[in-house]
Amino acid sequence: MNMKHIFIIGSKGIPARYGGFETFVEELVRNQKSDDVKYHVACLSNQKKNFEYLGADCFEIPVPNIGPAKAVYYDIAAFRYCLSVIKKEQIKEPVIYVLACRIGPFIGSLKKKLKRMGGTLFVNPDGHEWMRAKWNAAIRKYWKFSEKLMVKHADLLVCDSKNIENYIQAEYGKYQPKTTFIAYGTNTESKEAENATVQKTESRKKLLEWYQKFGLKEKEYYLVVGRFVPENNYETMLLEFMKSKTKRKFVLITNVEQNKFFEELKQKTHFDEDDRIKFVGTVYDSELLTMIRKNAFAYFHGHEVGGTNPSLLEALSTTELNLLLKVGFNEEVAEDGALYWTKDAGSLSYLMKIAESLDETRRMELCEKARARMKAYYSWDYIVGRYEELWNKFGYQ
Repeated sequence: MNMKHIFIIGSKGIPARYGGFETFVEELVRNQKSDDVKYHVACLSNQKKNFEYLGADCFEIPVPNIGPAKAVYYDIAAFRYCLSVIKKEQIKEPVIYVLACRIGPFIGSLKKKLKRMGGTLFVNPDGHEWMRAKWNAAIRKYWKFSEKLMVKHADLLVCDSKNIENYIQAEYGKYQPKTTFIAYGTNTESKEAENATVQKTESRKKLLEWYQKFGLKEKEYYLVVGRFVPENNYETMLLEFMKSKTKRKFVLITNVEQNKFFEELKQKTHFDEDDRIKFVGTVYDSELLTMIRKNAFAYFHGHEVGGTNPSLLEALSTTELNLLLKVGFNEEVAEDGALYWTKDAGSLSYLMKIAESLDETRRMELCEKARARMKAYYSWDYIVGRYEELWNKFGYQ
């Protein structure tokens, strides 16, 4: 049996520093089970060199700073590099896996070249990028058009959410797209061990120092972690929290430096006048972040622009109680392991009241359901196994 070569483009590369796709690629190679798979990973860089990381062949692609077009340039350059390696090394039956739908207008000609080499094109359509508020109308139009062409030309679309898979089938039915569902993953192993020993470690000290800095206590705060963008419904969460009578704090771990949206929300909601609300910046220490999640009273999740969201998976495998926006993307992940709110006025503040009146038995029941679901269907071990089954289907020599 010969080696199966998988070329992955569209992430910023590994080692992962931040971001969903970067973490996905790192976990895919870190948890590799099969000796018959060789990963080749594109890395965004300002230089050009190759290196090995966790057994993967990583190749750096230098990209000029050309604004929003930078990501498009990067993916095209990475794809062309993959083609040159496949040709030079005469690799048989390669797979190029493109993460996100940025290069639709160019994919037709690139796919033709790949096909001539006996290759297969996989695409991860990601979430609804064209719906994100940060893009102007012209860029949104490009994203939607690009998505259509990526769907049209892909041999297989790997969707990390069943809702995205349903959307692709409904929206682009005329292309008869082939799709499959493999979720995004999270670290579930060793959570129990981590939780048992964490009180005795340096991490505990770190957590208490962090609490002291922001005037916080265990189980006395609601938490949210995520990008500070309108489609994550910060406005609803802030207004509903301010409406509530809770004595607990609302801790927001997010980057708001030089953020126009932050200033707009301040004007609109006057959240700065509520001393229970604490914007605490970012936390890049993953051990500290896990402990902050673990010791929160409850987690708010307001994301509604799809895909399986990494911060939701983290919350469900770490935080005892999760209050999620009721949309298909969130419900398919948590099922009955969480409580749900809508954007209707009064919905979240009422749910907070219910959350604060739950007895310990019901609280633990929700917690255990969420963690069991993460372990069974969202552990990296399980997700990597699913991917390796997929590579296998596309024929070794």
